Amino acid sequence: MENTPGVTKARKKNGTLYYRSSITVKGRHLSLGSYATEEMAGNAYNEACLILRENAWQLEDYNDSFSLDFSKFVILLNYRNSGIYFKTPIYLQARYFYYYLSPNKRLIFDRDDLFFYANHKIQVRGGYYFICDYGSQYSILSRYGIKSYAKKGIDYIFVNQNECDFRYENIKVINEYMGVSEKTDGTHTYYECIIHINGNTLVGRYSDKITAAIAYNKAVDTLATHGLEKHYIKNYITSYNREQYQKVYNAVDISPKIRNF
Repeated sequence: MENTPGVTKARKKNGTLYYRSSITVKGRHLSLGSYATEEMAGNAYNEACLILRENAWQLEDYNDSFSLDFSKFVILLNYRNSGIYFKTPIYLQARYFYYYLSPNKRLIFDRDDLFFYANHKIQVRGGYYFICDYGSQYSILSRYGIKSYAKKGIDYIFVNQNECDFRYENIKVINEYMGVSEKTDGTHTYYECIIHINGNTLVGRYSDKITAAIAYNKAVDTLATHGLEKHYIKNYITSYNREQYQKVYNAVDISPKIRNF
């Protein structure tokens, strides 16, 4: 197999031999991955030829007998069917797209997110979806304004109950500020502010969520002046300038349990 089409030899830094597989279609050079054996690399090339030149297979046809990695399989099928190449496992639909994590796991996104996920690989750890950018990890939920401490079902919900559907219309943020929860007594809505000391402690109930968020910050500051050395995450209020923030901060009342801690 000295001249296997689409296969080139390469060596790792430690000298280990491996094989790269690639294919050129319509003037575009597409990498198919690296393989331990020349046979596997050749099989990957042949599978790519069948997909791109013979119109073979659909997404549901993938199985463990393929040499091609599943993500490469998705990329090639999408390129064949849409004419657009992405380096991540995206499969285009008319108004949205799928991002495949495995044959049985796909996430749904709006077309508005296409450029971002075409250039960022989604990784998964324990049900936590994240991307890496500039050396740091970011939850994909942060694109919806959902904070790292937010709890599903309390701070945000999936409207259609499909937890793989990340289209904007399906993500509803309920509580966007730390310690703040929206409540209703059946006739009107209010915002309850809770801070965790040894257990949950009520800071107060307020008519709007920004006031409640500022009350949380005031509680954090008050506890710090009383010697409580906890690293609380304070709320960042973007809708108020410094003067507006300070006016509400000075006026807002917090529980005597906090003031007299």
